[in-house]
Amino acid sequence: MAKSNKRLLTFIIPLVIFVGLIIMLFMRLGKETDVQTSQLVGKPLPAFSLPLLSDPARTMTNSDLPKEPFLLNVWGSWCQTCYVEHPFLMELHAKGVPMIGVNYKDELANALAYIDKYQNPFIYTIQDYEGKYGLELGLTGAPESMIVGTDGVVYKHVLGEIGEKNWPSLQACMTSVADESLTKDAKLAACE
Repeated sequence: MAKSNKRLLTFIIPLVIFVGLIIMLFMRLGKETDVQTSQLVGKPLPAFSLPLLSDPARTMTNSDLPKEPFLLNVWGSWCQTCYVEHPFLMELHAKGVPMIGVNYKDELANALAYIDKYQNPFIYTIQDYEGKYGLELGLTGAPESMIVGTDGVVYKHVLGEIGEKNWPSLQACMTSVADESLTKDAKLAACE
C-alpha cells in the first residue's frame, strides 16, 4: 500500500467513526432517556418456578404466593443497601406486612448466613441464582420491591430501599390494593 493511501486511511477511518457517532447521537435527540422501571406495573407478576431458599429441593411457583396483597422484595447478601433496608423490613414483619423475598444472584451459603444473622422478615424467599427472574421483573439492581395484589397484578415498583420516608405512600398503596371495592385502574391510580 502506498504511503499516501495509509495517510488517507488514518484520516478517513476516524472521520467515519466520528460521523457515525454524531449520527447516532443526533437520532437520540429528544427521545426518552429515563430508565423505564414500571414495565410490570398494571401487569401480572411473571410466572416463576424457583427453589425455596431455605429448602432448595422444594420449588415454589406463583400458586404459592399469599392470598392477600403483599410486598415482593428483591435482596442479596452482596447488596449493601439491603443491609440498610433490612431492619425496616423486620419492623414491617413485626407489624404483619406480608412479604416474599427474592434472593437475587447470590450464593446460597451467603444468603442463608445473611438471613441467619439478621433474621428473616419474609414468609419465604425464592432463590434467583442466575438472575433470569430478575430480568423478567425488569430489575435494575437490589433492593427493589413490588406491591402485588391478590389478582397477581403488580401495582407498584419501588427502586431502592423501603424505609420510613417512603413507607407511608407504599402503605397507602397496599391499603388501596386490598380494597376489593376499587377497580384495577383505581388501585393503579392510588399507587402512582
